[in-house]
Amino acid sequence: MITGAGRGIGAELRARLLARGDDVIGTARGAPAGPGWRQADMLDHDAVAALGHGIDRLDLLVCNAGVFLDRDRTVADPVDPRAWAESFAINVTAVATAAHALLPALTAARGKIAIISSQLASHTNAAGGSYAYRASKAAALSLGRNLAADLKPAGIAVGIYHPGWVRTDMGGGAAAISPADSASGLMARFDALSLHGSGCFETWDGRAHPF
Repeated sequence: MITGAGRGIGAELRARLLARGDDVIGTARGAPAGPGWRQADMLDHDAVAALGHGIDRLDLLVCNAGVFLDRDRTVADPVDPRAWAESFAINVTAVATAAHALLPALTAARGKIAIISSQLASHTNAAGGSYAYRASKAAALSLGRNLAADLKPAGIAVGIYHPGWVRTDMGGGAAAISPADSASGLMARFDALSLHGSGCFETWDGRAHPF
């Protein structure tokens, strides 16, 4: 299952996983009717909590859906409570809710959870600005690390990933890599994820990222 599969990196991941023969469920706001899709707005807690309905086994949950609502805002700008609330609701709370909703299916398959965070989550590389996004992605990183500790006894590995600066609506046209490059690298990371490396924070191309 891939959350936020309607566009950008999520759509590219879905297309590539389907092309190699995987069974994929994508979630999106306004998802098309039909098999392989679940309609879920990540701001709708009940919709996210219902994602596990009818799924008995799940090999991989990719928590990809995310928002960047305070791009280029600095310490001099007024705090935007809406941006903070929605950033944490989508980038953190929805991830925790999806993981909980799919936990029985993941346990049955000894599956994996992949959380798409960002290099801006890093405490080591903190450079200021975009506080709501940075804080929410840092919280997603912390969530993933703690899930890795709690779910290891159940055989569920958890990885947290920086997808690169990608040419999407979020990343913009000047970004460094294509959605295809990001998705291809991320798929390799998901395939390589094991209990031995659970809790990792890695880049799309396989480098360890500073926490």
